Amino acid sequence: MLKRNETKAHCVNFGDVMLDAARIKHRDELRKMPQDKQVEIQKNAAAKIADMAKKETIFVDTHCTIRTPSGYLTGLPEWVLRALKPNVIVLIEADPAEIAKRRETDSSRDRDAETKDEIAVHQEINRAAAISYCMLTGATAKIIKNRQNKLLDAVKELVELI
Repeated sequence: MLKRNETKAHCVNFGDVMLDAARIKHRDELRKMPQDKQVEIQKNAAAKIADMAKKETIFVDTHCTIRTPSGYLTGLPEWVLRALKPNVIVLIEADPAEIAKRRETDSSRDRDAETKDEIAVHQEINRAAAISYCMLTGATAKIIKNRQNKLLDAVKELVELI
């Protein structure tokens, strides 16, 4: 998500801001918290990021949806979107098989196992969520492909949005 402001730009990871507010050790604990606690933490993180966006262009690095034990939780519910007022919603996607392979080699996270078909469904849900976010905010939607060994191509496409 991009919130434009003409002075300078800064990337903020929504999960990092939530992690600080939650006072927990590992980010994968966030998605396993009770939903009401997640909502409270989201609201606090959104307010903090909205304050930052008053001074500079903010790229908010987050997930459109998060798979939880009780189903998919939107990463940007209405109260977060209202606080952040994004101009552009950007989905950065990779091929589901590539994602599955990357996750297999990532020992830094405690991820739930997902097949490439489950990842593909999750991406479809993310796309639907992104368009819904745009309907609520008037933002535009952009999908950027993050292909294996082509990160700079994705970065270039993102930079062109500014």
